[in-house]
Amino acid sequence: MSQKVETREFQTEIKQLLDIVINSLYTEKDIFLRELISNAADATEKLRYLTLSGDEIADKDLPLEITIETDAEAHTLTISDNGIGMTREELIANLGTIAHSGSKEFINQLAQTSRESKGSSAGEVALSLIGQFGVGFYSAFMVADKVTLSTRSYRTEDESYIWTSDGSGSYTLEKGEASGRGTRIVLTLKPDAYKYAEPDNINKIIKQYSSFVPFPVKVNGEKANTVEAIWVKNPAEISDQEYEEFYKYLANAFDEPYYKLHFSSDAPLDIKALLFVPKENFESMGFSRMERGVNLFCKKVLIQEKSEAIVPEWARFIRGVIDSEELPLNISRETLQDNALVTKLNKVVTGRFLKFLDEQAKNDPDKYREFWDKFGNFLKEGAATDFVHKDALVKLLRFESNMTKDKELISLEQYVQRMQEEQKGIYYVSGYNRESIESGPYLEIFKDKGIEVLYVYETIDDYVLNSLPEFQGKKIIAAEQDSEDLPEISEKQSESEDEIPQDEVEGLLTWFKETLGGKVTEVRVSKRLVDSPAVVLSTFGTNSMARMMQLMNKDQGGAPPSILEINSSHPVMKGINDLHKNNDPFATAAAEQVLENAQIAAGLVVDPRGMVNRLNSILERAVAHKE
Repeated sequence: MSQKVETREFQTEIKQLLDIVINSLYTEKDIFLRELISNAADATEKLRYLTLSGDEIADKDLPLEITIETDAEAHTLTISDNGIGMTREELIANLGTIAHSGSKEFINQLAQTSRESKGSSAGEVALSLIGQFGVGFYSAFMVADKVTLSTRSYRTEDESYIWTSDGSGSYTLEKGEASGRGTRIVLTLKPDAYKYAEPDNINKIIKQYSSFVPFPVKVNGEKANTVEAIWVKNPAEISDQEYEEFYKYLANAFDEPYYKLHFSSDAPLDIKALLFVPKENFESMGFSRMERGVNLFCKKVLIQEKSEAIVPEWARFIRGVIDSEELPLNISRETLQDNALVTKLNKVVTGRFLKFLDEQAKNDPDKYREFWDKFGNFLKEGAATDFVHKDALVKLLRFESNMTKDKELISLEQYVQRMQEEQKGIYYVSGYNRESIESGPYLEIFKDKGIEVLYVYETIDDYVLNSLPEFQGKKIIAAEQDSEDLPEISEKQSESEDEIPQDEVEGLLTWFKETLGGKVTEVRVSKRLVDSPAVVLSTFGTNSMARMMQLMNKDQGGAPPSILEINSSHPVMKGINDLHKNNDPFATAAAEQVLENAQIAAGLVVDPRGMVNRLNSILERAVAHKE
């Protein structure tokens, strides 16, 4: 009795679909294997559900697993599962038409998505069709000249069928001889896809995309997915060793993680997350800029490796996985769509991580200090650029101060708790290091009054604090700023008998301004100096910003114009005043040196050539007077 082979034409829309899938829908050919394994896993999961529900199932003793066989000589790749299989009607409905829809509008949308995604990201927002139309199956034609599918439904009375097509426009359907339930797909590979008949390449793709499929995936008899998707388990059921092994696998690392965060959330999406902080920051060691290290999964299947959608750029040091069964994916399952929902997801994951760091900082300050030393610059970058999470990031910043001991750091919150009752704000001062700050003039009034001042050593610290108007209702004020909110010397001090007489001060200030010309914008008596003769205040806000402007404008030469404040009770100023009153030309050299000394104390770069000659003349005068 001859075997009846039925040839059927694809539905018109399927022809168009095949052309789009083969030529433009997927960006990587490797993804075909992910799609076929995912389909096999879905079919197996459905079978497991039917088993639990008590349905009568054929071949109950068959193991729930996915097998892959490679044949390099025949150039074939075979993927098999023992899932629910398909009937003849289901084969026609699922593979010969667009399931449950003959709509040309679907194809039109898909074609539009494909065209748009080539030139921009607009295609990412077009369709949310994952799992609805079985499109992933057709990705097999990217690598195969012919696809032969043998299947038998789980129902005990159903027969097996063979579906065959070269993807050109038709397919054949005939009865098969398979005795067991499930589906077996044989791909006859195209010449440019022969590499997919090599087990090493198949194992590599499985490791990248399908390591965590919930059923064994065997390649030529050996299990390929050996790592468990522990992020979907209850944290109470996972040992520290399991976390460490998973981290090493995920991050390709050799040491254990410094921090781990395992959590789940049901809003705005049902997600499960497992995040790690590495022990070392290789970026700070001179290695190249880190790539983001959070992988995005849907039902334990990799959708995006090193996703740029889930965590912000500053959080690129984080390693881990985010999994959701409700991700708004585009048709190829390679990119996310629904930007508003993705933004919310980013906010949930990032916010939860920052909350975790805040808890760690409070519960174990010493351990957080070590983390801050290695990864603090990432948080500073976030505080400077991430306006959504700025408040949470600012809480995590740490500083030295004039009141801290060696290696001790404090937060802005701790600073506020220690503020004096009448203190006007949170004060900070910038400098190259602790020694340069404490030897400069900007701390004098704060030391005198016992007020705490934060130390910042990097421009980004200054930028963050300068862009933050207040913290917990307290103004943030740079100690080197021209601000009315700075503390002042007491009235009793200001009436010192050692001061230059008031009727001479105005003349001295005018003379200083005329002598220094465009190097200063204003000269006035200081209310903050105790021991130093003078100080400069930047017109750019802080000295750190002035230094940055100076570096950006090297061609202009010299330090930028600034405000000069003089200490009218300092011996140097009284001496210059006497020289000025006596019309001694040496007063000009002394005034210029006072300004440059103050600029050096501010960390500004001063042209040494003119200063050297001036210092030599000052030394000559000092030596001559001594004689």
